[in-house]
Amino acid sequence: MRQILALILALLMAAPAAAQGIPATMQGVEARKLFGAVSTGSPHRADAFGSYAKGCGAGLVQLPENGATWQAMRLSRNRNWGTPELVDYLQDLSKDAARLPGWNGIYVGDMSQPRGGPMSSGHASHQIGLDADIWMLPGTDLRLSRNARENLSSISLRRGNGAYVNGNWTAQHMELLKAAASDRRVARIFLFPGAKAWMCDNATGDRRWLRKIRPWWGHHYHFHVRLSCPRGMKGCVDQAPPPPGDGCDEARKWVSDIVNPPPPDPNAPAPTPRRQLTMEDLPRQCVTVLQSR
Repeated sequence: MRQILALILALLMAAPAAAQGIPATMQGVEARKLFGAVSTGSPHRADAFGSYAKGCGAGLVQLPENGATWQAMRLSRNRNWGTPELVDYLQDLSKDAARLPGWNGIYVGDMSQPRGGPMSSGHASHQIGLDADIWMLPGTDLRLSRNARENLSSISLRRGNGAYVNGNWTAQHMELLKAAASDRRVARIFLFPGAKAWMCDNATGDRRWLRKIRPWWGHHYHFHVRLSCPRGMKGCVDQAPPPPGDGCDEARKWVSDIVNPPPPDPNAPAPTPRRQLTMEDLPRQCVTVLQSR
């Protein structure tokens, strides 16, 4: 009898996570397919589970398609969802934008899906309702039709593969980024290196907000805002804070590496393809988030 009990215990301990609370219909299925098939938020109190690139969101709310100082873009994607904190933040930022010369507000790109989770395309993050993309195109016309929002494109601000800004860059872009980063709800903002370096060379006064602007590949048609985990969301996993300082030396190093790329390391391992996440990879709460009606 003791041997049988020991065998059962060993089997339970060795069982994959799929056998521990994940329905058979979800086991081994790419999470992006499951989350992408849901068109509405879950009937829960707002909560974020997991990390920005491995999680989901309960009780997410939809940014209204139209506002006095914003418009949600690419509505067919149904990615204008987030925590109430993110929606409030975007509405506040849009008012800051409306006070800038040449801007009447902002165009908001991808936020999260109705229940967060991995997306079928475009992002590894944006999974817990705390990320949003803000277009670089000034929001001048805030009466765009749904069709126009599917076809209008943002503008690129980069030159030299991201080492420098181009002629589309304006002082108003820096002011908008300063307002975006100065909000204490923000954890970091991702932006192409040349823009960060330009702001490092030209920003005056209090420069503490520059710390939150982090250089990253792409991010020249939009900038990516990431909020910190809101208070009380205990299942939410914050990203480590940016290093101390304004980060300008790091941005200049990025620029230097773009202009004069270092020689390839012959001993560097070959990159491995990114594996698509399954429900087994996500917090267990995400099963409930998906199943609720």
